[in-house]
Amino acid sequence: MPCSPAEISALFLFEKLTPEQLGRLCSEGRVERFEAGPVYTEGDPATCFYVMIEGTVVLYRRVGGDDVEVSRTSQRGVYAGAMQAYLGDRVPQVYNNSMRVTEPTRFFVLPAESFSAVMQEWFPMAAHLLEGLFFGSKNTQRAIGQRERLLALGSLSAGLTHELNNPAAAAVRATATLRERVAKMRHKLGLIAEAPFSPDSLAGLIEVQERTAERVAKAPALTPLEASDREDALTEWLEDHGMDWGWQYAPTFVQAGLDIDWLEQVAAAVDAEMLPNAVGWLNYTVETELLMFEIEDSTTRISHLVDAAKQYSQLDRAPYRVVDVHELLDSTLLMLSGKIGQRIEVVKEYDRTLPAVPAYPAELNQVWTNLVDNAVFAVNSAGGEGTLTVRTAREGDRLLVEFRDTGPGVPADIRGRIFDPFFTTKPVGEGTGLGLDISWRIIVNKHHGSLHVESVPGDTRFQVLLPLTAPEPETDQDPMSEPAEEPV
Repeated sequence: MPCSPAEISALFLFEKLTPEQLGRLCSEGRVERFEAGPVYTEGDPATCFYVMIEGTVVLYRRVGGDDVEVSRTSQRGVYAGAMQAYLGDRVPQVYNNSMRVTEPTRFFVLPAESFSAVMQEWFPMAAHLLEGLFFGSKNTQRAIGQRERLLALGSLSAGLTHELNNPAAAAVRATATLRERVAKMRHKLGLIAEAPFSPDSLAGLIEVQERTAERVAKAPALTPLEASDREDALTEWLEDHGMDWGWQYAPTFVQAGLDIDWLEQVAAAVDAEMLPNAVGWLNYTVETELLMFEIEDSTTRISHLVDAAKQYSQLDRAPYRVVDVHELLDSTLLMLSGKIGQRIEVVKEYDRTLPAVPAYPAELNQVWTNLVDNAVFAVNSAGGEGTLTVRTAREGDRLLVEFRDTGPGVPADIRGRIFDPFFTTKPVGEGTGLGLDISWRIIVNKHHGSLHVESVPGDTRFQVLLPLTAPEPETDQDPMSEPAEEPV
C-alpha cells in the first residue's frame, strides 16, 4: 500500500521528524495491511520494525506449549518487532515475542537494516545511550546476580557449619565419655575376676550382660511422669539390696528401658555378695551402649547433612534430568534450617504420589532457596513467629509447588512489580531485588512453567507450576542472560 508521509507523521513515534526524514522512511519502508492472524512468530529472525497505523494488535510469549498473551492494544503508533536492530550482531536478532492482529490492521513496516541505519544517523547520541543502557543493565544483572548467589552461598555455608557443629561436638563429647566408661568397666571387671565367684556365676553374669545390651537397643519411649516413677522404683529396689548409691544408677537404667523385673533377673543370676559389683558393671555396660548409640546418631546426622549438601548443590549430577521435587525441597529446607530457626514452624504437605519431573535440579534448588528466604524474611518482619508451609499437588498436567507463609503479605500496589529486576522491599544491604527475577526466569524461561503470587495479610502463597513432561532441554545458559519481554 502507498506510504503517506503525512499519515505516518501523525504517529507519536514520528511526529518530530522533518519532511526529509519522513520521506526517507516512506521510500525505504512500506505500509502493509494484515488480515486477522499472525504477523510474526517468536524466535524467527527479526527482519522488520512494525508501527501500527490502525487496528488491534496482540503480543504473545511462548510458555511451555502454550502462547500466553502479554499485551493487547488498539492505540495508534504502538510498535514492536526488530526493536534492537541498532545493536547489530552483538545480540541475537530474533523476535522476542509473537504478534497477531484480531482484525484487519495496517502497519508501517521498516526493514531492520533501515531502522538500524536511521537510528545511527539521526540519533547517534540516543543510540549510544540506549546501547549503554541495554548492555549496562545486562552487566549489572550478571554482577549482582553473582553477588546474590555468593550471599546465598555464604548464608548456606554458615547454616551448614552450624548444623554440622552440633552433632560433631556431641560425637566428640560422647567419645571422651565412652573412653572413661570403658576404663571403669575394665576396672570393675578386674574386681569381679579377683573375687571368689564360681564359673557358673560369671557365666550367668555374661549372659545377663548380653540380654541387657539387647534391651538397650529396644528401649521404649516413656513420658516424663513414667520415667520419674520408674526411677523412684529402681532407686528403692537398689537401696533395699544394700546399694545406697542406687540413685546414681537409676536414671541410666530407665533411659535404657530397664525395670525391676530386669533387676530381679540379675539378682537371680548371681550370688548376693556379687550383686553390687555386678550391677555396677552392668551400669557401665548400659552407659557404653547408650554412648555408642549417641555417637551413631551424631555421625548419621553428619552423613545426612553432607548428603543434603550434595543433593542441594547437585554435585556429580547431570544438569538436566528427571527428579523428585520432594528430595530437592527437603535438601533445601535442611540446608536453610539454621536460617529458618526455631520460632518458625515448617509444615510439609507433600503429595508423595506425584511423579518425578524433568528439570534442572540445581536451578530449582536456587528457586526454592529464594522463596524460602523471602518467606522467612516476611515472617521475621511480622514478629519472628509463624508458619512456613510447603505443599505439593497435581494441577492438570502440571506439578504445583506452593510456599505459604503467615507474614504481613505483599501489598496490592506492588504485587505486579515483585518479579521486576532490582525491585525489593528489603532494607538496603539485605536484598538486591534479583531473587524473584532470577526465580521467574528459571521457572518460566528455562522450565516452561509459571510462577505467581497470591497474598493477603497472614497468608502469602508463591506458587510454582512445572510441566510433568518437557521438550528436549535447552542450551544450558544463564537465565539472567535471556531477553526480557518487549512491550508494544
